[in-house]
Amino acid sequence: MKMISLLSTATLLAALSVSATPAPEGARVYFISPADGDTLSSEFTVRFGLEGMGVAPAGVVRENTGHHHLLINQESMPDLTQPLPANDQIRHFGGGQTETELELAPGEYKLQLVLGDAQHVPHQPALMSDVITVTVK
Repeated sequence: MKMISLLSTATLLAALSVSATPAPEGARVYFISPADGDTLSSEFTVRFGLEGMGVAPAGVVRENTGHHHLLINQESMPDLTQPLPANDQIRHFGGGQTETELELAPGEYKLQLVLGDAQHVPHQPALMSDVITVTVK
């Protein structure tokens, strides 16, 4: 009886596990603007770039597509095998947006983009931009 229970639990966990969505070779995500080192006013536009893939809203399953997530001052990378959490440091753009208006307090900020699949899980290999640093005056 115990063995059946363990097998049932293992089967359930396998069914609930998130499978990786492959990223096409050569695909990349990047910032169109701002640029690394820019000094900005407290309200500014961030434009997301994507090459070798298309943008689709969260929940829409289409091959070679995803949607953007903006990481702000993220000290460590979240688990890239699971859906990215949504909080003040990880902003989701599940509507398929390719830009956003940010309003940040004065200070220095590290920004990075991560592309997620229909379920907010980063592709494998993960498509991440370089980290840029901007100063807000």
